Amino acid sequence: MKTLIKGATILAMGGAHGTEPLTGDLLISGDRIEAIGTGLSADDETRVIDGTEKLVMPGLVNGHLHTNEALYKGRYDNMPLEVWMLYSYPILKAKRLPPRLVYLRSMLVAMESLKTGATSIVDDLYESPKAELDLFEAAVNAYEDAGIRATVSAHVVDRRFLDTIPFTRETVPQALQDEADERPPPSVADYISFVTEAHARFHGRSGRISVMTAPSAPQRCTPELMQAANDLARQWGVPFHTHIVETKVQCATGPEFYGKSLIRYMDDLGLLQPWTTIAHSIWVSDDDIAIMGKRGVSIVHNAISNQKLGAGVAPVRKLLDAGVNVALGSDGICSNDTARMFDVMHAAGLLHKINNPDWSRWLTASEVLHACTLGGARSAFTHHETGSLEPGKKADLLVLDMTTVNFTPLNDIRNHLVYCENGASIETVFVNGEVVVEHGKLTKVDEKALLAELRAAMPEFLAHTLEVEAANRRLEPYFTKIIHRCYGKDFGIMRWASDGA
Repeated sequence: MKTLIKGATILAMGGAHGTEPLTGDLLISGDRIEAIGTGLSADDETRVIDGTEKLVMPGLVNGHLHTNEALYKGRYDNMPLEVWMLYSYPILKAKRLPPRLVYLRSMLVAMESLKTGATSIVDDLYESPKAELDLFEAAVNAYEDAGIRATVSAHVVDRRFLDTIPFTRETVPQALQDEADERPPPSVADYISFVTEAHARFHGRSGRISVMTAPSAPQRCTPELMQAANDLARQWGVPFHTHIVETKVQCATGPEFYGKSLIRYMDDLGLLQPWTTIAHSIWVSDDDIAIMGKRGVSIVHNAISNQKLGAGVAPVRKLLDAGVNVALGSDGICSNDTARMFDVMHAAGLLHKINNPDWSRWLTASEVLHACTLGGARSAFTHHETGSLEPGKKADLLVLDMTTVNFTPLNDIRNHLVYCENGASIETVFVNGEVVVEHGKLTKVDEKALLAELRAAMPEFLAHTLEVEAANRRLEPYFTKIIHRCYGKDFGIMRWASDGA
């Protein structure tokens, strides 16, 4: 099946057609872009779309999210990360979810993502109390059914929770420590067996599913696990996806645990590589940034989530100047609380103007768009196939109506996309050459029925959640003390709501 979009405005975001809008035609053949040019012809069996006053652009890439948080969407506010995690990633009383609820939870995120322009997501999937293959498969099935491209992780922590945060053993009462320590973490062998089986069963499915490795963070994982995961990522050609220095507490963690920054610690272990993707990267020093640039890593900038959790602001201009690839992510669906990437682009475009008087170093709309398209694809290690509109690449693209209020009056298209658009102008979404959204409606699933099914399942889930929250609330005053203690330490990186440039 072929589709020809005639006479459209095309924003290719890379390749021979560059980053400037142009007027022309785009031909899709099967799951790929066959040609971009002018005067392209079609036979009688080709579907033709009139591109007059339409914008064709690459689908957006959500470079970092946790769909496991979707059932807590809109539930929590005014908590720093370490307190918020007590509730969204409970240590105590967590209960295994049924596969159908995991499917519905994943579908909720996939549906919102597609309808608002994200054709590709990187789901750093964490199941509590532990990862299981049938739950992993439930998430993959949701992505397949919805039609989205997804890179999915087997997120893992192999250290006891209280050993991942400084000062817990001297702050938390022994009885609570004993309770928190009851659930043993997985072994390195357990994790490698799990992720290897997941990769064998799901990687490449439908031409849209990838499986990556995802050790949670250097303070949460042993060097043995991280190195084994890195070896698999290199072998499979997938991201080694992790979290580093999201908060001031994590900034304190490196010196307290290892006598050096977490970035230096990772580099000393040989774990900063071109396939390494780091979520957040907020509390990094200039020396850290130089190492990251030299190693060619990617970071995912989670501009909205970092604001909601009061974590700080990544020094994106410095990272870009050092040669670090920058992607954008929504992060968790209860720390954002949405998967809408137009919102994230808007926030990223504004955030770095706040405390930097040198406006020549503010992010441009083109840089923000690159981070949400080709930069995102690079962080997911799918940039050879997605992220820009080029012949031979996968046909993951958006068709937007430029007669809407968001594009009126029409000036610089890139500014409109970053600062004016919210996804409402999207008419058609293609993933893998297939129409998955048309005129605002999902084509492959019954959104209304799925949402109704999820709503019906929520009372039972929320009843258990209240018990879980009560159990974990007992830890909150001690974690609050630890946070205050870490905020009082000076590591010479006093960046707060600033690009540090």
